[in-house]
Amino acid sequence: MINITRNEEVVLNQIKIYNIEYPDGLPISILRKELGFHEYDLVQILEELQDKDLVIFKDNKVTLSESEKEINTVNSKKDLEELELNQKEKDSYNLIRELVDEKNLVSKYTLEGHLLYGDLELSNFRMYHIILSLQNKGLLKSIVKDDGEYYLLVE
Repeated sequence: MINITRNEEVVLNQIKIYNIEYPDGLPISILRKELGFHEYDLVQILEELQDKDLVIFKDNKVTLSESEKEINTVNSKKDLEELELNQKEKDSYNLIRELVDEKNLVSKYTLEGHLLYGDLELSNFRMYHIILSLQNKGLLKSIVKDDGEYYLLVE
């Protein structure tokens, strides 16, 4: 499922309307006039849609991509970031469940390494934000033992 903002949805719907009329690509000048968006904002939205593989944007023309994907619309970029963070939290929690030993412990450095350099490829800031969030929710607890620092997965 792909998450998009309301403005991205408006632009995407307008592209769908003009798609038949402009099979070689809809010029962004027409899209801009129709929607009344500032060119900078429109280009940003089109680049976001392209990053999500919903459109192809090049040479100031835009076409729909061939893939059919399920789309979820949220009100703002803040809502979009929250939704994506929640998904990253879930993915991180599942990864932690795979990494813990029989006592539900995982080394701090092992966990952080997997979050930073594993499939999730989180930034330092996002990784610490997720770990802190999981601790605040009571799902993860920091433990100091004689042989190092660990996280305890609370289930």
